[in-house]
Amino acid sequence: MDTRGISRARFLAGAGAAVAATVAGIDPARAAAPARRLTYRGVCYGVADGETPTTGWTATRMRADLRAIAGDLHASSVSVYGTGVDRLAATAAEAVERGLHVWLQPRLADVPPADILDHLAETGRRAERLRRQGARVVLSVGCEYVLFVPGIVPGDDALERVRNLLAGNYDPAVMRRRLTAFTQRAARTGRSVFHGPLTYGAAHDEEVDWSMFDLVSANYYGDRPGRDLAPHRRLGKPVAVTEFGCCTYAGAAADGGMGWDNVDYDKNPPEIVGNLVRSERDQARFLTDRLDQFESMGLYAALAYDFVAPDAPHRRDPRYDLDLASYSIVRTSWDTPGPAPRWHWEPKLAFHALAQRFAVACPPAGRR
Repeated sequence: MDTRGISRARFLAGAGAAVAATVAGIDPARAAAPARRLTYRGVCYGVADGETPTTGWTATRMRADLRAIAGDLHASSVSVYGTGVDRLAATAAEAVERGLHVWLQPRLADVPPADILDHLAETGRRAERLRRQGARVVLSVGCEYVLFVPGIVPGDDALERVRNLLAGNYDPAVMRRRLTAFTQRAARTGRSVFHGPLTYGAAHDEEVDWSMFDLVSANYYGDRPGRDLAPHRRLGKPVAVTEFGCCTYAGAAADGGMGWDNVDYDKNPPEIVGNLVRSERDQARFLTDRLDQFESMGLYAALAYDFVAPDAPHRRDPRYDLDLASYSIVRTSWDTPGPAPRWHWEPKLAFHALAQRFAVACPPAGRR
């Protein structure tokens, strides 16, 4: 790791990012970070089984991705989320080795609540081992339980629960009672095994008893952060935006957290719905503008969602360009078709724009 300040490689990376920002329609002068307010800036990184035999988590790809996150994106923090305790722990350990601050968040879904808590407990034990070894790690007990935990709102799986929420097919009072009860159980489970900072990845408008947690975390896809996050800031605890972002088509920011819902998976192959127009420029501008807002609000951390989406490949034909409906800051290309594709990723304009901001704001990994 370079401990002498900005290395030639880092300088060239910054210069390249400035060029990319210009292409994206972003003034390079504005791409420089404003006065430092956020403590941590970074990205979300998922670990899970893929939809094909080769698009899931592997240790080799994970190490290369985290090398890029720390060294090329210049992130100071990463949210490691997903399923599989061994995957979560291995990824968190590698992130720590790269000098990154880590948010570790298990997201087991659509299984009995007791299994979700068991998965949380084992993940928390691994996080505690890292903490005792000196790692900077936060345990997030989960993400948006109304979507992922059965029984809080009607629905056999997360997608059906989303549909019921949007249609109003639920009892708000029952939902609040069940959500509070499960969140309390999760907080107790986390505390029992992990003795570092604890949080929960809530939707920004979710009603949470934050007295159970050390940090307030919001997954934010709204359009008025100053207003919407004001109640969080009044709690007197560090506030982190643990997800923010938009998809890669013109106007995606207006669709917020529902931008993914533009793919017809009933067709084979899956097909983009409507006439979406690809715009990496819009995505890059949105992410940097939103980051500016979070900086000015003096939040604790902001983490862009998401780093990579292997199962949403970019294709030239817009009907099949699943990357349009992806929040990732890199575009995935499948080098071979079929059920076991070979694939690689390349940075989008959003990657370059964020890298420029992060490089200015964050000291090199290993010196934080």
